[in-house]
Amino acid sequence: MFGDLSWRPLTDEDAKASADLLNAIETVDKSGENYTEEDTRTELVDPYADLDRASLAAFEGDAMVGYMKIRFKPFAEEVHRVFLDGGVHPGYRRRGIGTTLAEAGVEAAKAVHALHHPDLKLMIDVHKAEHIAGLAELVRSQGFTPVRYFQRMERPLGDAIPGTEIPGGLRVEPWSEENDEDFRSVRNASFEDYWGAAPMPADHWKNKITNQTFRPEVSFLLRDSGGTPVGILVTMYWEADTEATGVRDAHFMVIGTLREHRNRGVASALIGHALRAAADQGYDQASLSVDSASPAGAPGIFEKAGFRPKMRYVRWALEVS
Repeated sequence: MFGDLSWRPLTDEDAKASADLLNAIETVDKSGENYTEEDTRTELVDPYADLDRASLAAFEGDAMVGYMKIRFKPFAEEVHRVFLDGGVHPGYRRRGIGTTLAEAGVEAAKAVHALHHPDLKLMIDVHKAEHIAGLAELVRSQGFTPVRYFQRMERPLGDAIPGTEIPGGLRVEPWSEENDEDFRSVRNASFEDYWGAAPMPADHWKNKITNQTFRPEVSFLLRDSGGTPVGILVTMYWEADTEATGVRDAHFMVIGTLREHRNRGVASALIGHALRAAADQGYDQASLSVDSASPAGAPGIFEKAGFRPKMRYVRWALEVS
C-alpha cells in the first residue's frame, strides 16, 4: 500500500525535512502557516513533545511525506488534554498514510498519558482549519468529534491607527528580561478559567513564546498603581509567512487580563497600544486567534478594535477511557 516508504520516530535533526513537508502542505491547504527550518526545530525540541515514544514520520528516501506527534501537558487536573498534530504531503494523500498516522497518534497519546497522568481522564485534541479537505472525514473515522471553534481574525495597519489612552492608574511597559516572569505569571493566572488551558512552566514558555518568532518590541505589560502586573499582550512574527505572502503580520499570540481587572479596559488598551506600535514598525497587519466561547468576551473586544474573522478552526476531541 505504501510502496517504498520507511517509518520512524521524528528527531530534532528532521527540522529541514519537516519544514519542506509543512510548506508543501500549505500550498494546498492554505492555512496561512509557513515554516523555516528554525521554526520546525523549535517544535521538535519542545520539552513536552516526547518524540521517541510519541511521534512517527513516513519517508520516501530523504523526503518526509507524513508525520504525527503528540504534545502532553506537565500539569493537569481531572482531564489531561494532549495534542495530536500531523499532516500528509498532498502528493501522497488518499493512500492510507493519514489513517495509519492517526491510529498511531491515538496509541502514542495513551502511552504518554500513562506515564504522566495515569489517574486522570485522557482527552486527545486535534486543532486544524475547518476547510482542509478530507480532515473531518479522517478524524471522525477515529472517533473524534468537534467540541470547540476558534477564529483567526485580522486587522490591516497603517496611519489610521489612532493613539490609545491608557486607563487611569495603569502604566504600560514593554517586555524585558527583568519582567519576563511577570508576563508568564499573568498568562497563567489570566487563563485559569479558559477552556483547555493549563499553566505554562518556564521551559515551555521559553520554547513556545520567547523563541525566535517572539517580538519583544510589540509585547507589552500593564501594571496597576501598586506595580502589580494585571494584563499582557505577546506578539509573534513568522518570517516564512512574509516570504510566502509579502505581508508582514504581527500575530498577537497571547492577550490576557487578570479576572479581577476585566471589564476595565485593560485588554482594549493593550491591543490599541500594540496596534500603534506594530504600525510604527512597518507591519502590514495584525492577527490573532480567539476562542468563539471566550469567557472574557474576547471576540467582541477584538471586533471593536477592528479585527475581522478570516478563517475558522475546529478543535476535535476524542475521550479515551
